[in-house]
Amino acid sequence: MRGTFRAVAAGLTTLVAATTVGLATSGDAGASDGPTVYIASDSTAQTYNASYAPQAGWGQMLDRFFDDTVTVANHAIGGRSSRSFIEEGRLDTILNEIQPGDYLFVQFGHNDASWDKPERYTPPEDYQEFLRNDYIAGARDRGAIPVIVTPVSRRDYDPATGKFNVSFPEYVDKAVEVAAQEDVPLVDLSASSRAYLDAIGPEAAKDVFLWTDPGEYPNRPDGTQDNTHFQEYGAIEMARLVATDVASLDVPLAGHVEGIGAAVP
Repeated sequence: MRGTFRAVAAGLTTLVAATTVGLATSGDAGASDGPTVYIASDSTAQTYNASYAPQAGWGQMLDRFFDDTVTVANHAIGGRSSRSFIEEGRLDTILNEIQPGDYLFVQFGHNDASWDKPERYTPPEDYQEFLRNDYIAGARDRGAIPVIVTPVSRRDYDPATGKFNVSFPEYVDKAVEVAAQEDVPLVDLSASSRAYLDAIGPEAAKDVFLWTDPGEYPNRPDGTQDNTHFQEYGAIEMARLVATDVASLDVPLAGHVEGIGAAVP
């Protein structure tokens, strides 16, 4: 299976050639009056350019699972927590642009849990209140629809069973809890990504995550062993999981989901 994933990933490298690290907007906003999906998140969702190949984030790939009326504005950026994204004015940038009927997808937790990095660390209780008071309230005040996304799984598993552990469980619990309390749509990417990884197993998961061999990519001469970030193939599969959950939500955006059953070309 790993060899198959390698071949697919190599063929997908060109997908990131025209993108830039940081904010990226996809879709044909000028051709329709459809909604824009704004993404507030971290490096697991970020858009990367070709110099990072084969690295990609799920937010970078999300637009392929919506019809042409939907625009995706990916504001995800590496190293940010729910708190620092606000402190740097990145949430304000979104809230100054977002319109009634648009969506704000919020996924944090990876950097919030970095207790050894004070510029990032956010206790679970504070994380929940930032979701409630800043992201959810900010979107709703502007007539937009907030969507809480639980933190995507890392390649972290029990070697005795091969089953994947819940990544950042305290943050997952707080995200699920605040979504229920505030009656906000929830995409449980923690659960769906873990189920996906359990199904393929830890070894095949290396081709989902950013594992590369020495010399496989010119920009990674020593290879990479990264259990947090994704290769293009993995980013597409994580985006597919997000879109699959969206399709089951009671929001108008669900009617715009397409292609979730299609094979990666």
